[in-house]
Amino acid sequence: MKRTTLSLLIATVISTTSLSVSAENTWKEGAKDAWIDGKAESTLLFNGNLNSFDINTDVKNGTVILTGKVDTSVDKALAEELVASLDGVTDVENNLTIVSADRDNEDSEVMQDLKDSKVETVVKTRLLFESEVSGMDIEVEVNKGVVTLMGKVDSDSERELALAIAENTDDVTQVVDKLQLES
Repeated sequence: MKRTTLSLLIATVISTTSLSVSAENTWKEGAKDAWIDGKAESTLLFNGNLNSFDINTDVKNGTVILTGKVDTSVDKALAEELVASLDGVTDVENNLTIVSADRDNEDSEVMQDLKDSKVETVVKTRLLFESEVSGMDIEVEVNKGVVTLMGKVDSDSERELALAIAENTDDVTQVVDKLQLES
């Protein structure tokens, strides 16, 4: 009788522990997906070439699902590229609908503008998410892969970090430093 009771007690403890661990993992995965969703929404919002109010994002296990409408295939590709470049994103399912097919004639200039827009948004987003940089005080401009950082920083360390973030972004060919130290 004692062995049966002891066995039941051990089985109960083990099953309760495994349920607790399972619930904790589910919570952590949900929190990570929510964090990625917030970063994706912010990235799309900070991009001046997309109407982020027409684009919806959902995240499941690191995969971002884009739904809604955009004007051109360039906008569709831009949204996908911006979201795919975020940390934690494992895949992008792009279900965006193109509503204006007649504007869908892209050439190399439009593609360069797309790339510059992506770089600008990624750099600005990374600056905003970096706690050691006052990203709200730094303006980012991109022209043909050349990133120009302007604004005020509190220290040389903050300047160096902002420049490193820009330099380490894909498709950046050069970084121009116009940052000023706050007196």
